[in-house]
Amino acid sequence: MTDSISTLETLLGDRHSCRAYKTEQVPRAIIDRILNAAQKTASWCNSQPWQVTITSGEATKKFRDVLYPVAAAGTPNSGDFPFPREYRGVYLDRRRESGFQLYNTLGIARGDKTAYAEQALQNFNFFGAPHVAIITSDEALGVYGAVDCGGYVNNFMLAAQALGLATVPQAALAFHAAVVRKHFGMSDDRRVVCGISFGYPDREHKVNSYRTSRAGLGDVATFVE
Repeated sequence: MTDSISTLETLLGDRHSCRAYKTEQVPRAIIDRILNAAQKTASWCNSQPWQVTITSGEATKKFRDVLYPVAAAGTPNSGDFPFPREYRGVYLDRRRESGFQLYNTLGIARGDKTAYAEQALQNFNFFGAPHVAIITSDEALGVYGAVDCGGYVNNFMLAAQALGLATVPQAALAFHAAVVRKHFGMSDDRRVVCGISFGYPDREHKVNSYRTSRAGLGDVATFVE
């Protein structure tokens, strides 16, 4: 039991949103192992609502060539799920801290909106990752299907971490859900939850040198006795 929790704590502590990757493709056997592990994710009534579309090689490039120009043109958000209405209080503080860590690491001056926008567009370059996983749910399952997919995404990332890979979950890819559906020939009842770009990390790139903070238990947990 002790060894198991230590392993989980290590994986959770080491995992981070990777924003620079090597070009090396991940062998199919390793991807299958990630998928088999993530498939054990718990879900509401065991509905297992997630469907996963994974690109490799030329398919990743074709997806990038379709999605990047749409994002660069400033096409309005067409996501299937509403963006947070507002970040306020501690949530805004955490968001700003995370953003400034990224910008400071890359040498982007505070207030440089042009550079901010250019960095945001790297989402649609998949940060150079050789693979992208698009996670979708069934429209009829609504928010509960999306919640289950969130658990799947987390387990996918932990499995990848355990196998020496890196990941970055991306809500940005879901901002253009109609484009994603059309490109992959998905049915209209699939709802795009997010993407996960993944591959072998470029550990020498400065963008991968920082880590975000986590709130303490006193900030998030309430004990009732």
